[in-house]
Amino acid sequence: MLRVFITLNFLLLNLLACEGGYTSCINKVKHSKSIKNQTIQVPISKYKRLLFSRTKPHAKILKHDPFLSLYIIEDKKGFKYPFKINMRYPSGIAAVNKTQAKEGKIINRQIGINQFASFNTKVKTPAILTNSCCSLEGFVTSRGIIEKAYIKRFISQKDIRYSDIGIRVKDTDKGIKVISYDPFMKNNPFKKGDYILSMDGKKIKYSSTLMQKILFAKIGSMHNVKVKRDNKTINIKVKSQKRLSGGYKIETYLEQYGLTFDKNLYLIKIDKSKKNYGLKLGDKLLQANSRDVKNQNDVMKYISDFKFHATLLFERNASFQFFVNMN
Repeated sequence: MLRVFITLNFLLLNLLACEGGYTSCINKVKHSKSIKNQTIQVPISKYKRLLFSRTKPHAKILKHDPFLSLYIIEDKKGFKYPFKINMRYPSGIAAVNKTQAKEGKIINRQIGINQFASFNTKVKTPAILTNSCCSLEGFVTSRGIIEKAYIKRFISQKDIRYSDIGIRVKDTDKGIKVISYDPFMKNNPFKKGDYILSMDGKKIKYSSTLMQKILFAKIGSMHNVKVKRDNKTINIKVKSQKRLSGGYKIETYLEQYGLTFDKNLYLIKIDKSKKNYGLKLGDKLLQANSRDVKNQNDVMKYISDFKFHATLLFERNASFQFFVNMN
């Protein structure tokens, strides 16, 4: 009898979620066990859950996005009232966990997979971003908000790869500025300091819009990009390629050479199908083009400065240092 009462009570909460406001959303998060430890585990159908997790889940994995640390797993117990994604503009949003909901708004949009969105109020993470009807608006993580457009794409697309044209950008008073470019991407026509004006005939005002358009494009598709360079406007035709790194996958641009680093710039993977330049696992990157590097952002910044080749300084076994030229 008690079980029937709880079921009926929760059904009522689910049906009247909009009227109940964020109190209903708190209850839904609690009853669905959508937040557990440092993971988000949202039911998206009766027997499937969408996870944000920095560790591999102990369940049958149906899909995985290593860039955003998202998983879809099988949920054998099931949950009858899954979260839906709201693709309309919400009248209001809140970061919701098992005990509270903090209303606010997104003040900085997600720029691709390297820079998550930010909220205008401090919230405890992880949390689920919802509207008052408990529809999903995003995931609040310690690095920021993963917006619903990226979540929806992950759920709906079979091909979870991302596209790349070899640029990383930011918004400035003068427009969308290229702050670094992948010098190792084949036939990369962009330069550091370029301003992106339009893509495929459409003006673009914000980096968030541009990066989403690039990432979600079909790999191998052709694009026309209008660029302002040294007070001249030029048109660039570029072919999108497979994105190799970014987000929770450490990015240095050296992935084009089959080199993967950890956050402290120690080599953790070397693709044997490519030249390894005598490098070994555990080698630590110290400099790029004679500039000291402490993190991946330093590497991406300084490695974009070279014209003909990149000179890298490595250290092995904390004693032996050597240079490698990448070209």
